[in-house]
Amino acid sequence: MQSTFKGKVAVVTGAGSGIGRALAMQLAQSGARLALSDIDQASLSVTMSMLTAGTEARAYKLDVSSKEAVFDHADGVKRDFGTAHFVFNNAGASIVGTFEHMNVEEIEWLLGINLWGVIYGSKAFLPMMLAQREGCIINMSSVFGLVGFPAQSAYNISKFGVRGLTECLWRELEGTGVRALSVHPGGIKTNIERAARRCARAGDEEARFSVLADKLLTTPPEDCATAILNGVRRGKKRVVTGNQSAPLFWLSRLMPNSYHSVVKLIA
Repeated sequence: MQSTFKGKVAVVTGAGSGIGRALAMQLAQSGARLALSDIDQASLSVTMSMLTAGTEARAYKLDVSSKEAVFDHADGVKRDFGTAHFVFNNAGASIVGTFEHMNVEEIEWLLGINLWGVIYGSKAFLPMMLAQREGCIINMSSVFGLVGFPAQSAYNISKFGVRGLTECLWRELEGTGVRALSVHPGGIKTNIERAARRCARAGDEEARFSVLADKLLTTPPEDCATAILNGVRRGKKRVVTGNQSAPLFWLSRLMPNSYHSVVKLIA
């Protein structure tokens, strides 16, 4: 199983902390060659210092919301490593706000990172994977890409969009040697909850969600990374992992029109 990643080039965005850092460290232990990026260069440097000794790795400062930057990054990875075999579109952000309270600019900011960043990353690296008839695109959705949740409308939009793209790729990539994996973490204790913005017009609904997040985000990012890499190794199309992720997944399937009434009890 370890041979899945040994000697292969793995691209990880948002590698400066949380799930991205955990993925980088576990991929290094599996012998992968790493192209790691983050918008926060200082945090990325810390990740680089934590990698297994002897790991071939390069660090890139990257704003995934910039189309030009992401496509330039793909060119840089091809120049530095020759190709890419695994692309983990992991970089993400969060904003707490009801649809009523958020302004359009706040929504655009979040979609630029969480949705367009995944679109750019998938589009930029797909050609080299198709050319070599080998590769896997791992896109980070969320349990909030399975269920709608109050004060998370922009985040919901972005993560449902990532899910839709990835599920479309399942069919479109059949027979190409390239595959796609949709990841739906729930309750992962990363710095995204600390860095989450509140919308400018935040009120009681936003305050309630912030309190709830502190209670639910308990699963270590290392556990999430392990589940993701195991999913890649086993050829899975979807990985659901983390606190309360399984109940939300099944509620979305079994009660698609009425899961909110049960989610109130869970959350």
